[in-house]
Formats: sequence, C-alpha cells, structure tokens
Amino acid sequence: MPKYKNLLLTSKRRKSKSKSKKRKLTHREPESLCPERAFNQGIEEDEDETGFKLKIAAPSQEHGVQPLGNLYFNPGSVNVRNTGLGNLQILTDELVLDILGLLDATHLGLLATVTKSLYIFANHEPLWRNLVLEELKGEFLFNGSWKATYVAAHHPKFKLSGDDESNLKIIDFYSDYMFQSWLCANLEMKPKWLRRDNITRVRGISVEDFITKFEEPNKPVLLEGCLDHWPAIEKWSRDYLTQVVGDVEFAVGPVEMKLEKYFRYSDGAREERPLYLFDPKFAEKVPVLDSEYDVPVYFKEDLFGVLGNERPDYRWIIIGPAGSGSSFHIDPNSTSAWNAVVTGSKKWVLFPPDVVPPGVHPSPDGAEVACPVSIIEWFMNFYDDTKDWEKKPIECICKAGEVMFVPNGWWHLVINLEESIAITQNYVSRRNLLNVLEFLKKPNAKELVSGTNDRENLHDKFKKAIEGAYPGTIQELEKKAEEAKRVEEQRVSFWDSAKADTFKFSF
Repeated sequence: MPKYKNLLLTSKRRKSKSKSKKRKLTHREPESLCPERAFNQGIEEDEDETGFKLKIAAPSQEHGVQPLGNLYFNPGSVNVRNTGLGNLQILTDELVLDILGLLDATHLGLLATVTKSLYIFANHEPLWRNLVLEELKGEFLFNGSWKATYVAAHHPKFKLSGDDESNLKIIDFYSDYMFQSWLCANLEMKPKWLRRDNITRVRGISVEDFITKFEEPNKPVLLEGCLDHWPAIEKWSRDYLTQVVGDVEFAVGPVEMKLEKYFRYSDGAREERPLYLFDPKFAEKVPVLDSEYDVPVYFKEDLFGVLGNERPDYRWIIIGPAGSGSSFHIDPNSTSAWNAVVTGSKKWVLFPPDVVPPGVHPSPDGAEVACPVSIIEWFMNFYDDTKDWEKKPIECICKAGEVMFVPNGWWHLVINLEESIAITQNYVSRRNLLNVLEFLKKPNAKELVSGTNDRENLHDKFKKAIEGAYPGTIQELEKKAEEAKRVEEQRVSFWDSAKADTFKFSF
C-alpha cells in the first residue's frame, strides 16, 4: 500500500474578500482500488509525521469528490466539475457557492437535477446549514446532515437520511476546495500538533508573584489547582446542565438554541466548523450556574466593573464538540482574559502582540482579520511554518481544572480536543488600564470596540467612572509609564554607545 504523503501542499483558504488561491491536493491511487477506498486506506495506514489520519467515524468523501491532483494521475478522465458547469466553469468554486447561496431550498433542489456537477455544488452542506439557521433559527433537530435536517423540518413525511450511503457518488469530480472542506471535517489532530508544550505552569503562586512574573510583563501562564473549590468541576455534566437549564436558550453561532437540542447537534455533526455555544448572558439566564463558579483570586480586580450593567460583554459559558473552537484572534477592547476548563481539554497556540501568526492577515486598522476557513486547515497549511521561527508560539493543552491566562494583545487559537465545557472572562486591571483606554479612544472605535451598543462613548464613560471610583489612579499609572519609558530609553548598552562613537578610542 503506498503512503499518501504531503496530501495538502501550499494552498490556503482565507476568510477574505479577495480571490482565494486554488488548492492543489494529490494522492496516488493503485488501479486495483477504487479512488475512495485507496484514499481512505492510505491515510489511515500512514503513521508517518507527514501523513494524516481520519477520525474513526469519518464518512466517505462527500459524493465522491476527489482532490484536483488526482485528475493528473487519470489522463483519460474528464473533470465533470467543468463539463457540468458549462460557461460557468471559469468561476472559482467559492464564487459558484456564493451564487448558489442566494437560492432557496426549492431552487437548490431543482438545480441539483441538472448535471452531476451542479448536484455536488447544490448539495454542499454549508448551503443547507445556512438555510436551516436562517429559516428555523435554533428550532431544529439535527438529523445527521443539514440537508436532511431541513427536509425533515419542512417535509416530515419525506424520509431523507443523513447517512452518506444514501447520497449519490459522482465519478470524476475533482475539486480542491470541495475536497478540503470534507477533509478538514474528518481529520484527527496529528500527534506533532499536540506535542509542543512550552508554556509556564504554576500551582499555588501568590497574587503578588502572578502580577510580577506574568501580568506586568504580559506573559501567558497556565494555572493549576485554582478551581478545586468550584462546584462546577463536580457538577457540570451533560445531564446536570440539561436538567438545570431546562428550556432556556443559549447563543450558538447566529441563533439561540436549547441545550438539549445543541447536544443532539454536536453528537451528530461532522463539519469543518462546528457550531459553538458561546453565551455572554448565561449567568443572568440561569443564576444557579453563576453560583457554581468563582473568579480565581488572580483576576479579582476588574475595573470594567465600575460601569455596572453598561460594561461590555465580559464572560461566557463555552460548550463545543471536538474540533470546535476559535480561530486566531485578539481579545476584545485590549482586555486580558482567563479561560477555565471545567470538562474536556483544549489545545492552545498563542503568538505575542508583535508577531502575526502565519496565514493570518489583519487589516491595517485591525477591524478585520483574514484567516483560514477552519482551525484544522491552519494546522495543515501553516503550523509547520513556525518551526524555524526565532519567536515560536506558546503552546499547551489545557485540561479540566486548569486555567489559561491570556495577556492583552496576544493572538491565540483554541481547538477542543474532545467535548469541552469552559468559563472565560475578559477583564481590566491596573496593569492594562492604560492600554484599554487608549484602545477605546481610537478614531475607528466604532468598528473596533465590541460587546456594547455604545461603542463611540465607551471611552468617556469608562474614564469618568474610573476617575470617580479611583481618583488619581489614571494619573499615577501615566506617571509610572512615563518613568518606565524614560528608563528604557536611557538603557544603552556599551556596544550601542561604541557604535554611536564609530569605535573611536583614545589612549
């Protein structure tokens, strides 16, 4: 059995308005095996670091789509992707899907009967996911696939299974974009992506030491043992949460869902970007949850608290299946954050503020970020880019009972390695108060500030509230910052002085 290495070469998909690069994916197939079987066996048997492994429950390729590179190993084949699109074949796959995204379900269904190519495009799961979320909001029961979910909701007498065996398999459809969407949804995390653990871990550190060693120098740290007293650690199982929240709905992507329905979705979903439960109002919705966790001692000072109910969103309950998570971002409003894992485990990758992660392209004003479509895609296409960097990312796996401190300005990516439940809060202490005030008064604050409807006035409100609650604090911090800046400017090494004097010595 040949081993299919370097399956994904250098192609990247980004969340960007610019035209996406085409992706080149290849694997060689023995003539004695069907393409699907050869590909699956090749990936599963390849134990090499350059190979990939599919999840145990991974379905076969959606409708038989193959990577474009396979076409070059089948010289007698004709790509039905192009013949079935006719004059539209000059459009990228992304643009074809954007156009189909304007259609309703009826017209998508009709279009799927026209050609083999349009059958595959019109059955692309994200199109049906959008239709379900737009029309049904959170009132749906996931039925194995998004199309089956839509049909079951609108035509309950018509039985359409989400099982991939019920789908037609199209021969000779080659597309990197369509194939990688399936691949990213079904790959296991490679061992080398999980191996690096270079974060500082501490247990029982004093608040003073935390401030001196980590918060003031703006360095991430993983805190152990500070959740031992949380009732949530013992209580927050699926059954318990489902019972205590009842029919309360939580924010899941663009919709609100009952927890029981979300768990049904997360059990059956196999997609590139799973929906993530991320709710900022959970404590108000279910007060008992608020009583079952407490802010760790290191983060008790939160100056945004002076705004009371007018403060921006700052705390969230997070629930998601394996593969869900957050792609690279910087936390809002220049705040720092802590993230406590109650159940499950999370892989973290962090870059300091002066290092933009590979594959990530922020706009000049910081209001938008273009990045790979999914977290797995970033690992496949960009993770290895950092191995020779002088400033390597900080990485770790944060397990249940542990807390990650994320300093302000740090880029970070998080992916759940298993179903996980966590609490996270953003906060402002004296150590980053000036950074937050500077951020809030930027000229484009209306685009940058988040978590509040009063973006333009947040700076003035916050500053006034701080001056009222803590008189002289801002001036004192500004004075210390000026002194620190002056000391830094005067810290000139011998060799810098010598260079300035062009190495002229007198004897």
